[in-house]
Amino acid sequence: MTFGLTFEKLLLIGLIAVLIIGPERLPRAAEGFSRMVRKAGEYLRSTKSRMREEMGPELDDVDWRKLDPRQYDPRRIIRDALFEEPQPATSVQAKETIAEPIASRSLPQEFSASNRPPFDPEAT
Repeated sequence: MTFGLTFEKLLLIGLIAVLIIGPERLPRAAEGFSRMVRKAGEYLRSTKSRMREEMGPELDDVDWRKLDPRQYDPRRIIRDALFEEPQPATSVQAKETIAEPIASRSLPQEFSASNRPPFDPEAT
């Protein structure tokens, strides 16, 4: 998470900042920058403590590396899905739907001015 910044690049950025800001305004700018860094650190610490309070002790048990999206390879996911044994349907309704012939399924109901669809007053 260094964003590709090396010591040389940071030194060059600092030198350019000194030239642009000037020697008379540099102490005030450095003070403002240090205040901003301090506030950012306080914000991160408070966020971390709030997460610990809200999530409880389970937060320490989470393996964050396992949840990293960069570890997922689409090719591996597809390969695992293709070689995995098919799971049998557990619901009785699912078995009936699969076994039911297409011709015996009911057609969608057609609505007209006399046969109106059901109205839901809570729907948006």
